[in-house]
Amino acid sequence: MPNVSPIMGLMQKAARKASRGLLRDFGEAEHLQVSRKGPADFVSKADKKAEEIIHEVLSEGRPGYGFVMEESGVIEGTDKTHRFIVDPLDGTTNFLHGIPHFAVSIALERNLVGIPELVAGLVYNPVTDEMFFAEKDRGAYINDGRLGGADRRLRGANRHLFDNSIFATGIPFLGRPGHARLLKELHRVMGASAGVRRFGAASLDLAWTAAGRYDGFWERGLAIWDIAAGILIAREAGLQVEALSEGDVLETGDIICTNEALMPELRERVTFD
Repeated sequence: MPNVSPIMGLMQKAARKASRGLLRDFGEAEHLQVSRKGPADFVSKADKKAEEIIHEVLSEGRPGYGFVMEESGVIEGTDKTHRFIVDPLDGTTNFLHGIPHFAVSIALERNLVGIPELVAGLVYNPVTDEMFFAEKDRGAYINDGRLGGADRRLRGANRHLFDNSIFATGIPFLGRPGHARLLKELHRVMGASAGVRRFGAASLDLAWTAAGRYDGFWERGLAIWDIAAGILIAREAGLQVEALSEGDVLETGDIICTNEALMPELRERVTFD
């Protein structure tokens, strides 16, 4: 069992507090007041309120830290070396349709010498009460409240045969490019593997890969708040996380994650001219 640091304790406190409102509204999606941000991309009052709560709790605990948040954007802090990266509700469409697969995602990025690095991250599904979390060089863990709240070390799956492996990905929604390419990627992966899953929350896809539920994950065009926490959790679980295109994975949002044995074939099947 890890000794949770003060910063991780603060992040978990923020996630759990914000989740109380999400749970109250979950299942009542038809009564929520929602507004369109873009094609098939909804933001609810619950989403905005959760972000406000997370910002309030983290700001009280670490005054001066900056923020990058899905709804509010960039908030500069007086401390230029630290910033929280927050998605208050990853899987908004699932949430609004009563599908119990969504999460709060919070990461902490530190930049002391001009090179930013992820140092803490959590992904929390309020419905299942599963808290996936990691700190740099301290391993990745899951705290499952249904099983008494004990912390358990996460290790990525160790499968090395592609045809025995299950992978996860995301499908671009209406108004987003990339459908034709994804169909080709799916054809190349599905034809050689045990299957591909699409659950609609990238943060949980990465966390589930870290937990060994999936053998790998890839997706393109994700936002920094979708993947920051999950990247650290997956890496601390012993997995490789790389960019699918040129540039830093947090900037491009084009991500691939799996173990060392499966990485060459998965990358080959989802990168082609």
